[in-house]
Amino acid sequence: MRARTSTRLTLFAACALIVATPLVAQQSQGENESAGNSSRSEIDQLKSILADQQRQIDELKRLIGQQAQASSTSSTAAPVRFITAANNSMTPAPYATPAINAAPAANSSQAAGAGKNPCEATPDGPTPAFIRVGSTCLIPIGFIDLTSVWRDKDAGSSLGSNFGGIPYNNTPAGKNSEFRFTPQNSRIGFRFDGDWKGTHFIGYNEFDFLGTSGSNGITVTNGGFVPRLRLFWLDVRKDKWEFLAGQSWSMMTPNRSGISALPGNIFFSQTIDVNYMAGLTWTRQPGVRVLYHPSNKVTFGFSAENPDQYIGGSAGGSGIQLPAALASLSGSQLDAANIVLSAPTLHPDFIFKIAFDPSSRLHMEVAGIERTFKIWNPNTAPALGAGQYSTKAGGGVQFGINGEIVKGLHLISTNYWSDGGGRYLFGQAPDVIVRADGSLSPIHSGGTVDGFEATVKNWLLYGYYGGIYIQRNTAFDANGTTRIGYGYTGSPNSMNRSVQEVTFGFNRTLWKDARYGAINAMGQYEWLNRNPWFVAIGNPKATHDNTIFFNLRYTLPGSMPNF
Repeated sequence: MRARTSTRLTLFAACALIVATPLVAQQSQGENESAGNSSRSEIDQLKSILADQQRQIDELKRLIGQQAQASSTSSTAAPVRFITAANNSMTPAPYATPAINAAPAANSSQAAGAGKNPCEATPDGPTPAFIRVGSTCLIPIGFIDLTSVWRDKDAGSSLGSNFGGIPYNNTPAGKNSEFRFTPQNSRIGFRFDGDWKGTHFIGYNEFDFLGTSGSNGITVTNGGFVPRLRLFWLDVRKDKWEFLAGQSWSMMTPNRSGISALPGNIFFSQTIDVNYMAGLTWTRQPGVRVLYHPSNKVTFGFSAENPDQYIGGSAGGSGIQLPAALASLSGSQLDAANIVLSAPTLHPDFIFKIAFDPSSRLHMEVAGIERTFKIWNPNTAPALGAGQYSTKAGGGVQFGINGEIVKGLHLISTNYWSDGGGRYLFGQAPDVIVRADGSLSPIHSGGTVDGFEATVKNWLLYGYYGGIYIQRNTAFDANGTTRIGYGYTGSPNSMNRSVQEVTFGFNRTLWKDARYGAINAMGQYEWLNRNPWFVAIGNPKATHDNTIFFNLRYTLPGSMPNF
């Protein structure tokens, strides 16, 4: 408003000078005529006055131009908001939480190509909330966390919960509790935006410190936590088409808005727990995706993502029982969380997704996945020809809805059911079993997360229920008597039938400044329960634990311009 008022006053002064100039000249001419014979010096003096006035007018025009340009730069570099992070999301203030149901723009590239590239604007004017690097805008992404976690059972999982590995009460781990401080969820990275000939591009990178460490001295003498790559992708949008390549949240992960890969537009709950929720469909992995935006309300997506032939064992997830003659398949052709990028795979996991955003208050989506598993039976004689390979297709479907029923209150539900898609439930369910003849059979499994998120002034409140169900799939070994597969009679109590979670918490913004960042305090209570398929006589029928998190966070400032 001050810039507009100053500009109007300057324009008025310029107009007044322009009008006054001919009047001065006319008055001088009349006096010269009445005098009859004025001297040349007086005429030269008048010319000098006129020249000085013209220079003043030119200077005023230049100042007006600078003020208009500064006003334009201010509206581009602002809003002077800061990016803040809640549970891995880099999003606008004031609530330090993902922008719930933001306008359905693809990766914040609304109207890409409309107007000039803000990153090429003059640096004059108010200090921008981003850094100009060439013709791109760059902001640092990150926050500093100190998290405390207490569990009434010694699950040995540090910051993140191993949902399927809760200790039973009749074990030493079930008799002990654990308390830890950790900075491992701290985050560092960057994001850059640019616009080239109407094509908007975003580069995104993000690290945390939850990498696997080879040192046993981390809690003895040196907290040397290892950085871990979370996200590293490039997204390009031109008109209605969008392309992304790199490591991102899987397209099977529920969105809050459109099919954006930006963390603030993805639903992975607001929990402090870095493994999020039991029942949530998610993973972060390499891949490529193509999106089509027929309108601002509908987005179609297709992605090809990293595959894996998974038989359990990750993050407390249940494993299968292989036939005795085919035990060598674990760790060679099938991943029991004991091999890295060496299991054979036939093709990428193919994911299709449709997102509907009829308004800024409602998001709906449907996603489907197709997977194919293939192994070779090493016990089959090559001379027999047929029967050496077993190939089996699997898949799943996910449906989600996120709606603001009243101002500040959102209800959320995301649901998933699969035939061979257990890996996408945080690895809590195996994908397949292997029969005695070497043939594959996918396991049915599914998950749900349902809850609310409410914003009240500087408070974010939330509560969720999450659940996982893993169906039994059994067979007989070659001897005709031994049971194999998953969930058979006599199976170990690590083979879960269900895992359930109830959790609630808060996120309070204590202080924020657009140029200095923000400080947040967060708390979460988590109740977990798991039930096995088979319980031996005298053993517990189920187990549960209670977890309390508390977190303090400082978030770096920064904000992208409005493209």
